[in-house]
Amino acid sequence: IDMYTFSSKLKTFSLILMAVGLLGIGYGFYSAPKDIQAVEKFLASEGHGSNHGPAQAVEAHAPVIEAPAATEVSHDTAKVETSNEVAHTETVVNDSIAAPAVVEPVHATTVTHAVGGEHKVNAEAEHTEHLEHVLHQLQNKPWAALYVACIFFLLVTLGVLAFYAIQQVAQSGWSPVLFRVMQGITAYLPVGSVIFFIILVICGLHIFDSNHLFVWLSEGITDPTKPNFDKLIANKSGYLNFPFWIIRAAIFLIGWNLYRYFSRKNCLAQDEATDDSFYKKNFKMSAGFLVFFIVTESIMSWDWIMSIDPHWFSTLFGWYVFASFIVSAVTTICLVTLYLKSKGYLEHVNTSHIHDLAKFMFGFSVFWTYLWFSQFMLIWYADIPEEITYFVTRIQLYNLPFFGAVVMNFVFPLLILINTDFKRISWVLVMAGTVILLGHYIDFFNMIMPGTVGDQWFIGVSEIASVLFFLGLFIYVVFTALTKAPLLPKRNPFIEESKHFHY
Repeated sequence: IDMYTFSSKLKTFSLILMAVGLLGIGYGFYSAPKDIQAVEKFLASEGHGSNHGPAQAVEAHAPVIEAPAATEVSHDTAKVETSNEVAHTETVVNDSIAAPAVVEPVHATTVTHAVGGEHKVNAEAEHTEHLEHVLHQLQNKPWAALYVACIFFLLVTLGVLAFYAIQQVAQSGWSPVLFRVMQGITAYLPVGSVIFFIILVICGLHIFDSNHLFVWLSEGITDPTKPNFDKLIANKSGYLNFPFWIIRAAIFLIGWNLYRYFSRKNCLAQDEATDDSFYKKNFKMSAGFLVFFIVTESIMSWDWIMSIDPHWFSTLFGWYVFASFIVSAVTTICLVTLYLKSKGYLEHVNTSHIHDLAKFMFGFSVFWTYLWFSQFMLIWYADIPEEITYFVTRIQLYNLPFFGAVVMNFVFPLLILINTDFKRISWVLVMAGTVILLGHYIDFFNMIMPGTVGDQWFIGVSEIASVLFFLGLFIYVVFTALTKAPLLPKRNPFIEESKHFHY
């Protein structure tokens, strides 16, 4: 069967996912607290603030609010501070001087309790400030959930496009029978790009007061006369400013979509052609696109993910983000191919093609782990305060998703996909692929959530609904696109080699 028909069951399923997702997203925004009183109620119900006076409430959260400040104190200064404050704290800290991490919270609270009236006032002011901080985090939560799901599906599609371009440039003989599957998946790119761009514009123009995803976009943050002035962010304002940032985003999204549009057009035109001219055009265009992609992919990862934590940077970050979404992309190609095979399509796709996709899933999973470990180990070992805050926050506040992602993205694929026979068994690949996609969604969650919602994270309605909405949209767009063209590119020069690909 050459032409795909979108089954009514799958179409209905995708529409239900979108409808449920939209309702959940709406509920997430509706139920987010609107003022400090609502935050106090929320904290009380969570058991955070129920039995605390202002001072204790601050004490309970002090290490969390000031995560960067807490870690920025080096071991030496912590010791100096302790010796200066010994009069206040000897009774409390005599056991803890060896552990600088403990000193700060303890010694902050001892002072608060030790001194009378004016410190009580200070404590109440700090308590109010803390509540405002939590208010921002909780208002950010539905935005951040939407953002994680939106960028995840967008980048998975971009990964498929890059993988397709690599196959074109490598003139690979095994993959042409899968080209139409890849083109079908990349049909989501224009839709995902538009939604994502709208979210970026909303962030930059402050259309909603509840949106604080990017700290550096806050008004007054680069103005020395304002109370929220941040010197570090002000120093980066030549690069991190809204007009330049949004222009870069437009260039990236338009560039990727143009390649997607013209490469598909040429591939379809090649079916009707009498020579290989369209194929050669695609070869040249794919080579140019890959150069554009590797530059824009790095800058995109700084602009859209790393700048959420604008004080922190990692020189490896572009590669790390690439590794995460390229695994997810190959996994998506594999799952869509297996689904189409199960419905009787793609007659020329055999277990050798599936085995090759599974090898890429395995290889890129190991590559992701190598980058995860390189970034983590070097920062941990160097122990530079402004770098380790990133991991301290994640290990302390996001322990389960942080280490869970390593198990799902490395240990699990390694144990399953290292076996050659397993790489040919459909149900094994569906199970492994599902875990890999969930694991990399959690990886993006770990990159974005700590900088936007801090310690107020939990997987709730907003997070699940956002994933359901974008999953439904993805299924609807991709499988609609698959119906538009034959599933086999007939006139590709390597199509016969690909049909008879066995080893």
